[in-house]
This record gives sequence, structure tokens and C-alpha cells, in this order.
Amino acid sequence: MTDSNAEYMIEAKDLSKYFERLHALKGASLNVKKGEVVCLIGPSGSGKSTFLRCIHGLETPDQGEVYLDGVKMDPSNKVQYRELRNKMGFVFQHFNLFPNLTVLDNCKFAQINVLKRSDEEAQQVAMEYLAKVGLTEKKDAYPNNLSGGQKQRVAIARALCMNPEIMLFDEPTSALDPEMIKEVLEVMQELADQGMTMVVVTHEMGFARKVGTRVVFLENGRVVEDADSETFFTAPKSERAQEFLSKVIYD
Repeated sequence: MTDSNAEYMIEAKDLSKYFERLHALKGASLNVKKGEVVCLIGPSGSGKSTFLRCIHGLETPDQGEVYLDGVKMDPSNKVQYRELRNKMGFVFQHFNLFPNLTVLDNCKFAQINVLKRSDEEAQQVAMEYLAKVGLTEKKDAYPNNLSGGQKQRVAIARALCMNPEIMLFDEPTSALDPEMIKEVLEVMQELADQGMTMVVVTHEMGFARKVGTRVVFLENGRVVEDADSETFFTAPKSERAQEFLSKVIYD
């Protein structure tokens, strides 16, 4: 039985989050339809990453509700909550690979331990997604022997190995050297072209404009503007978004 509007893959309703005295989210809401690429942008400290982590369940909102495929994410219903979270892949800013495991074993670990796949099946899936991100030749390498861009591509492959319905990216290129950013964004664009539903916290305005179907602009823990990407970049409605874009877009 669904609890909300199943038209949306994700519904985040009026999320608030406190970290001691810091009010990081102040009633932020977001709806995401299947196949959309929604980019969360805004100044540092605006609540973008907290918003994403609350959607995934890495953080529990103090107020508000999150629905996935119309079903409420309720932490007290542990089995259902875990099943819903497993529908979402999460890619972190700093890779979060296991340094003591090879690239292949990083991609197999959660498949075997969470999805209970056999080693043979997990390896087959891992190799499929390592091929997708162009890293089959690095399957026996350890993370310390990879570039930053390669580590992030492994992190994307690892998330895809869990066959998520939705991919969440938390500033996936911000820890990378400039020449490595392009290779990660190309993988993300390919996922978008294949119809993957994505929510991306990013400072890459070119990606947000070219690949994003919608842009959600946050400021001070609130959603200030939510528009299709072309409208947002050519005719933002809010003064704050106009000011932000004037500082980050170069003619």
C-alpha cells in the first residue's frame, strides 16, 4: 500500500534538521519524477548535502517526511526502511572506498553482504559496471594506487552494482583535480542519458545546465527556487539566485 503520490519516485516534505543549535534545514521540500536529473545548487552551508543525506536516510530529519515510490520511509520499520534505502545509490564527495580491498572486492562487498548474492554473481555484476565506467583493467588495484577520478568512478560503479532505482551524488567532483572532473561528469552524463533518476549536489554549473532537467536552489536551509534548468540559468526569478549566478557564471 502506498502512503503518498506514487507519481514521484522521491517526495521530501517540509524537512527540518538541527545539529545542536544549527538549524541546517528549514522546511525544505522536493519532488522527483522517474528519469529526472535534479541538481541541488547554492552557496556553501545552504543545506544541500544535509538535504540529500536526509532523503537517503544517512541523516534522520527532525521534522518532515520522505516518501520513496509513494511509500513513507519510517526508521521504526527497520526491514522496510532498509529495503527502501537500498533502492538509492549514494556517491560521496570523498569516495569512501575500503582501502584494504581491491577495486573488484569493493564492488562485490555490499552485493554479497547486503543483497546476499553469490561470489560468482557479484563478480559478474561488478565487472559489468566497472566496464561501464571504463575501469575493468583496474579490477585488481587497490584504491591507494588510483587517481581521484578513478576512485570516484569506482565509487559510482560500486553504487550501481546494487541496482538502485535512484542515484544520489553529494558533490562528486569537488575533491578532484580539475583534469579529473571531466571523466566523472562524463560517466554521470551517460547514466542520465540512459534514463537513471538522479539527484546531484554540485558546484558544476555547466553540468547542471547541460545534463540537469531541473535545478533546485537552496539558501540558508530553504528551497528558494525550483525550475527547469534552462529557465533557471536564463531567467531566474529570485533575486538571491540572480546574485548567485552572477558570481559563478562567466561569460
